[in-house]
Amino acid sequence: MNEYEHHNTVIIGCSFDEPEANREFARAMNFSFSLISDTDRSIGMKYRAARSPKDEFARRIAYLIGPDGRILQAHAKVDPRRYPKEQLAALE
Repeated sequence: MNEYEHHNTVIIGCSFDEPEANREFARAMNFSFSLISDTDRSIGMKYRAARSPKDEFARRIAYLIGPDGRILQAHAKVDPRRYPKEQLAALE
């Protein structure tokens, strides 16, 4: 397991950026998890990271979703450098 793994937990980031920009950001931040490109803002709208499909940037929020697909926790503002490790530590 790497530092972003915990038993049955999967971390997925999501951004409005194009795939290449996401790859560069993930490399710069040293992420070992996937970043989804949500260029049409459909995921951002569903999870309230955007108020409108015209939003330029997504809010940096996070959700802990259970195996049944239900949201267990919602975090209104997160630091993408710290949050994944902090959440995994909280699951210990």
